[in-house]
Amino acid sequence: MRSLIVKIGLLFIMPLPAWANTIIVAPGTNVATIKLAVTIARNGDTIRVKKGTYISLNTLIDKELTILGEGRPVLDARFQEEVLTITSGHVKLDGFVIKNSKTGSMRDFAGIRLSNVEFVTISNNTLINNFFGIYLSNCKHIRVVNNHVTGSNNIENSGNGIHLWKCKEILLNGNYVTRHRDGIYFEFAKKCLIENNFSEKNIRYGLHFMFSDDDTYRHNTFKNNGSGVSVMYTRRIAMLDNTFIENWGSSIYGVLLKEITDARIEGNHFIRNTTGIYMENSDRITVTHNDFISNGWAMRVLASCNKDHFTQNNYKGNSFDVTTNGTLKEIYFNDNYWDKYEGYDLNRDGTGDIPYRPISLYAQIIEQNPQSVMLMRSFIVNLIDKVERAIPSITPESVKDNKPKMKPWKR
Repeated sequence: MRSLIVKIGLLFIMPLPAWANTIIVAPGTNVATIKLAVTIARNGDTIRVKKGTYISLNTLIDKELTILGEGRPVLDARFQEEVLTITSGHVKLDGFVIKNSKTGSMRDFAGIRLSNVEFVTISNNTLINNFFGIYLSNCKHIRVVNNHVTGSNNIENSGNGIHLWKCKEILLNGNYVTRHRDGIYFEFAKKCLIENNFSEKNIRYGLHFMFSDDDTYRHNTFKNNGSGVSVMYTRRIAMLDNTFIENWGSSIYGVLLKEITDARIEGNHFIRNTTGIYMENSDRITVTHNDFISNGWAMRVLASCNKDHFTQNNYKGNSFDVTTNGTLKEIYFNDNYWDKYEGYDLNRDGTGDIPYRPISLYAQIIEQNPQSVMLMRSFIVNLIDKVERAIPSITPESVKDNKPKMKPWKR
């Protein structure tokens, strides 16, 4: 991961040629539009755009240019077209307000579109009321940094905030995305680094990615989105030190893992979600050093999962710690803290002397009959759970933590 960060940083050291010129764009002058400035510019030039509002109907950036906004100039497509399209490599776009792209069902109009390019930086821009915010198609070595992306919050007129298709080695850092269909969307986007982003109140997913191998997600926050985060058909991902918070509702989760293999989920916080992690057909997943706090279900691990390891996690204040829909095999729990553990530690080594079985009988009953949730916290439910823990008969015998911790892990 460190080598990926260094590599991305080195790729964007772009010395300007000695002959580079600076072109000034300002209202009421001979160069009053970015389109005209691009026409007269040469590769390596800098275009400085003064404060003002400029009509921009799919302005094409097809040269190697640095384009800087001064005083937050506004580029407005008036819902008639895309705002900007970049088709050249070695471009930097910084400091603009990009707004009001066209919407449509046949074409994915965007505020900023990058198509078949390398070595481009999109930074410090504010995008408002665009169908898609920032759209990358078949791109490599792109930096998308410190942008603020806000959609219309209309399901019919909202594309994705930051959308990647068939991309490689992309850096997303420090972006804020809200009110779009999906906050961040990846499809066939590989070897990317996604860090320090905040995705909240999006209509569907805070993060949605498919067929995107070898990506690292770290220090991001996904809050109060329609369906949390969806991760599907992907190999070798790392989700590190993220926060998944307040993704509430029927069939909603902090993270959905479907058809995932060889992943690391480490150091994350799952707080007040309907389900912290929902796992289906996911193999060889390592879940360690995470906090599961005040969720409905901390984890729902379906019987189709295999060879997954859950170690040194904290489970606190969840209605249910673990549920499943069948018999779990080769699912390993070890060294976790469970606030529902009622065992003892006679030798005071910090580890419980009897195993903890995280799947309760009542959790299994709800899995089969959701209406029985009405009985939660009743005396009879507590009684049957205690009997089941003492003499397991229905809950999976193989699912147990042989070394439950007496105190929460501290990091």
